[in-house]
Amino acid sequence: MSANHTLVIGAGVGGLAAAIELAAAGHRVTVLERAAEPGGKMRQLPVNGVGVDAGPTVFTMRWIFDQLFETAGSALEAHLRLEKADVLARHAWRQGGVLDLYASTERSEQAIQEFAGREDALGYRAFCARSADIYETLREPFIASSRPGMLELVSRVGFSKLDAMWRTAPFSSLWSALDDHFADPRLRQLFGRYATYVGSSPLKAPATLMLIAHVEQEGVWLVDGGMRAVAVALRELAEGLGVQFSFDEGVRQIVMEADRAVGVLTEHERELRADQIVYNGDISALGTGMLGAAVAPSVKPVMPTNRSLSAMTFCMVAKVSGLALHYHTVFFAEEYPEEFAAIFGRGQITEYPTVYVCAQDRAGGNVPQGPERLLLLINAPADGDRRLRDPHKLAQYKSKALALLRECGCELEFDEASCVTTDPRGFSERFPGSGGALYGRANHGSMASFARPGARSRVKGLYLAGGSVHPGAGVPMSAMSGRLAAGAVLEDQS
Repeated sequence: MSANHTLVIGAGVGGLAAAIELAAAGHRVTVLERAAEPGGKMRQLPVNGVGVDAGPTVFTMRWIFDQLFETAGSALEAHLRLEKADVLARHAWRQGGVLDLYASTERSEQAIQEFAGREDALGYRAFCARSADIYETLREPFIASSRPGMLELVSRVGFSKLDAMWRTAPFSSLWSALDDHFADPRLRQLFGRYATYVGSSPLKAPATLMLIAHVEQEGVWLVDGGMRAVAVALRELAEGLGVQFSFDEGVRQIVMEADRAVGVLTEHERELRADQIVYNGDISALGTGMLGAAVAPSVKPVMPTNRSLSAMTFCMVAKVSGLALHYHTVFFAEEYPEEFAAIFGRGQITEYPTVYVCAQDRAGGNVPQGPERLLLLINAPADGDRRLRDPHKLAQYKSKALALLRECGCELEFDEASCVTTDPRGFSERFPGSGGALYGRANHGSMASFARPGARSRVKGLYLAGGSVHPGAGVPMSAMSGRLAAGAVLEDQS
């Protein structure tokens, strides 16, 4: 086993998790990464001499990482300082109203009662119970297991529990299911936003995504040093197991012999051989032949019409006045369905997009007295490989985002020249094959979750990890995909 060599392409969280699992099992592991540091989408951008988190900002499903660190003979607390958030997020509406959701469902229920009335508070209680039921039904047979088909998932859940399977509501949209719980349209906006956590529209995503509410109630953690610290900790854990990293070295081609992947040709003209390869990148790069025509049949690429959301992000250091921010704050305009009709129907950003703000210096209730680090994000279509960058449009959307914040009572003051903007084209260039889609395939329709490939590609010796494969997008799901890829490698050798 010690002589077995695995190449991991990509040091995103999926590739890091796969490398750790395989090294812990005795593999010799080499990780190749085209960027200068690990993390993939978990990155920071320098703004005014400080690093601003420019990718994922939410750390949930801690149990996945606890298990990963335990596999490596360590503990999460030995590498990361985590603080459990008391306030999950603050929400503000242009038409009026501010609502905080709490880690305590009782406190959230009381806040909703004061915000929207007793009936919606009771609806929230039922919504939480329903989300917990869905999560418990799917955690082991779907999230923590190799990709099943629909019938296999039913078998894993158990034919005696068909009622529980039916309650996961795969054939209803999240948006329609929210009508069963909330009369206030602002609450439907708030909870409908869970679909965007996997890059999808609440109008088309299955009601199954209600489980995200329970994921958050189990714990949203704030990471000292930001999400980049998670990537650094995983790299250190991997290196402690003997994993070798080569940064600033992307892969140009996956080398095949007969019908098996046996190595890679890097952008530095190095040819490396391996017993198997774990690919941690957007599957469409494989499926469209960007890593060689020979491996294109390994996976079916995501068609542009099936891509998930992209984004426009604005990283800045700004002085905040007016409405107080929490670590996570969301600003809503009206007509939420129009936002997704524009993106998925017309390939446009809506006139008044929802704005998410991560105030990264506000952990633990801290209130900075001067300028602070902020990430602003609005949803956008994943057309970065088809539409040229338009500087005028970028400035226009930034102005719209700032205008919505002002209309909700929050004013930002910052140096325009120091605001770092990333658009879908920038994401497309950073993550080849994606077109800027940040979550792989959009989770639209009852069968979308089964359309993602599993850990085994159609090419022998080539395995898959990352947010575009099973079990889905997001930091914890991507980490689980890496663990599943490693498990598939080890199982195929047994």
